[in-house]
Amino acid sequence: MSQALSLAVKGLGKTKPNPYVGCVIVQGSNIVGQGYHSKAGGRHAEIIALEEAGDLSRNADLYVTLEPCAHYGKTPPCIKSIVLAGIKRVFIAMEDPNPLVRGKGISILRENNIEVITGILLEQATEINLGFISRMTLSRPYIRSKIAASIDGRTSLVSGESQWISSEDSRRDVQAWRDRACAILTGVGTVNYDNPNLTVRHVSLKQQPLRIILDSNLSINLNSKILTQENILLVYGRDPKNKLKSLIDSKVNTLCLPLHKKKINLYKLMEYLAEIEINDLWIEAGPDLNGSMLELNLIDELITYIAPILLGGNANPMFNNPILKSIENKIHLKLHDVRSIGCDLRIQSRVMR
Repeated sequence: MSQALSLAVKGLGKTKPNPYVGCVIVQGSNIVGQGYHSKAGGRHAEIIALEEAGDLSRNADLYVTLEPCAHYGKTPPCIKSIVLAGIKRVFIAMEDPNPLVRGKGISILRENNIEVITGILLEQATEINLGFISRMTLSRPYIRSKIAASIDGRTSLVSGESQWISSEDSRRDVQAWRDRACAILTGVGTVNYDNPNLTVRHVSLKQQPLRIILDSNLSINLNSKILTQENILLVYGRDPKNKLKSLIDSKVNTLCLPLHKKKINLYKLMEYLAEIEINDLWIEAGPDLNGSMLELNLIDELITYIAPILLGGNANPMFNNPILKSIENKIHLKLHDVRSIGCDLRIQSRVMR
């Protein structure tokens, strides 16, 4: 199963919105076929492995990181091919959380007298598909927020200036995280001050991730660089300055969502993102949006780059919310990974629920 998992991660960032899947077929002590899902609409891992194994699939063992599909999507179900190939045993790391599949593939295999063993390296298999699992079970993406901060926990000067806090090595590391995300979320304050592109660089892509800008009152600078790009979604609540026509003329996609306390309803936004099949959401924003997301329990993971600098007491914090009234209300994080990136420290932590 370890080999199947190693294959699955080769698809990171390439299979959106599908899950990452790897498959290995073993005859005796020899691997006779293997494959991984490399792009949405492409052949599934099981089919690639079966084709490579050919007649050696008969009475062989098949190891797969996710329950084989039993429904018609962009490709036929894998279950039928596994049965016809004469596979003897199927080892599955985790059941598919997709309601169209959940348990059905396993049932069909057993109905055809194929032995099925589940839960092999379940934790590792879950780890690589956190986004897909979140969308299927919580009806929202898995949400990571990236923060670059000084040792004293500050993310920008009081003026808003923040370029650059983290090192060039850290900024390069961010590109890999952007690449695996289905969408990147930011706020209008970041756009108006930093004028970012929020593109994935140093990687060859067919299409950039969806870039989402939250702008409750359509206060965005119409000359922002990001508005000249494709695959942009501007989410707003009201248009007091009649900017919408100019945005539509610029071919920027727009979405109007209801306001809650004068801000975009973030729960409604997450529901919408699940509807358009966004598995992994990456946030690059300031303390207001990060604070609002944290307060609403909508951040799953923090990717924090700590730079060996000090910015002083009047600089902006990581989060403006929530305001805690008691130490008992502190938000607990679980450290997942800590490593040096150049001269910075990258802390990957998860919100405990």
